[in-house]
Amino acid sequence: MRVRSHPLELLRQAAAGRAAADVRRGLVPRGPDHDGLIDLASNDYLGLCGDERITAAAAEAAWTWGTGSTGSRLVTGTTTLHARLEERLAEFTGAPAALAFSSGYLANLTVVTALAAALGPPGGVLIVSDAGNHASLIDACRLARARVTVTPHRDPDAVRRVLAGRDEPAAIVVSDAVFSVDGALAPVPELHAAARSHGALLVLDEAHALGVVGPGGRGAAAAAGIAAEPDLIRTVTLSKSLAGQGGAVLGAPEVIETLVDSGRGFIFDTGLAPPCAGAALAALDVLAAEPGLGDRARAAAARLAAIAADLGLPARAPDAAVLAVVLGESARSVRAQKTCAAYGVRVGCFRPPSVPPGRACLRLTGRASLTDGDFAAATRALAAVRDDGRVDVNPSLRQ
Repeated sequence: MRVRSHPLELLRQAAAGRAAADVRRGLVPRGPDHDGLIDLASNDYLGLCGDERITAAAAEAAWTWGTGSTGSRLVTGTTTLHARLEERLAEFTGAPAALAFSSGYLANLTVVTALAAALGPPGGVLIVSDAGNHASLIDACRLARARVTVTPHRDPDAVRRVLAGRDEPAAIVVSDAVFSVDGALAPVPELHAAARSHGALLVLDEAHALGVVGPGGRGAAAAAGIAAEPDLIRTVTLSKSLAGQGGAVLGAPEVIETLVDSGRGFIFDTGLAPPCAGAALAALDVLAAEPGLGDRARAAAARLAAIAADLGLPARAPDAAVLAVVLGESARSVRAQKTCAAYGVRVGCFRPPSVPPGRACLRLTGRASLTDGDFAAATRALAAVRDDGRVDVNPSLRQ
């Protein structure tokens, strides 16, 4: 008789394996001031998260509507505040229409699965996905009950070949606009041309592009001049440049109607909380009034990349506000993150499964509000990383 291990024992064994591979993760609560560390880890690209204009709008929405939306969007969870947010998002980004969700992750899951179901029966739709796509797009492809082909990173010719050789009547191309780890910009015009020439839809995740890329931060599609095209669907998040929480799908009215009618992630989810909708509306107003914020965020990221490169660390010039310093092994990246913290700088540490084995990295983000002093501290921290943490740390180095 086969001896069966207790399920919790199997979980403990799996956790031990992750620990041995230096991919264990843990929650480390931070204080409101990032524990005194300079923030080079968050997605607050425009530095608006603590802006009084945004917090005041969120508070006003809470006083007016309450702290929650009280139900799904199709029951009680749609307020006039949600309608204003959707109108403003569409207007700002140049999209025909918009639909708000409680998270950007859910927006991606819903749009890909709902479109695949609407375009044909299982087996009748092809999804072409970039190898560097965010986990939310990967999960959406897995749930879509369609054939999925993964193409090499940022390779529109590969996308074109796959589309040309398909048997399925319908196809969807999915890609990040700015990839969340390496910060590279997708070849958006070429992807759209490839999709259009083969009768496919393009779903573009603008989470790391909105607010940072394009005219006045209107995104990569706006930069490419295709924002209003009917065969383009975009997803955005409200939790990065817009300093709140939530997501949205931008697209033709037919797309939005499909999501309202049949998108499970829309129908069965509680609506976006009103304070988040109010915060996003205020952030859009700030971005419209200060269109140079995105330029400043990109300049900050470029300066951080130049600092790393000057120190001999592998970092490519970023296309937006994200950059990666690839260190290879997970153990070294974990050690480097701790070194940076000792020098007063908070950075991200990405390890498998967030990145492929051997590609563990520090992930840094530029913010529009970084100062010369912040860059000086980053230089000291990255110099210690270059030396693999062998520099003695003392309080004076944090000044």
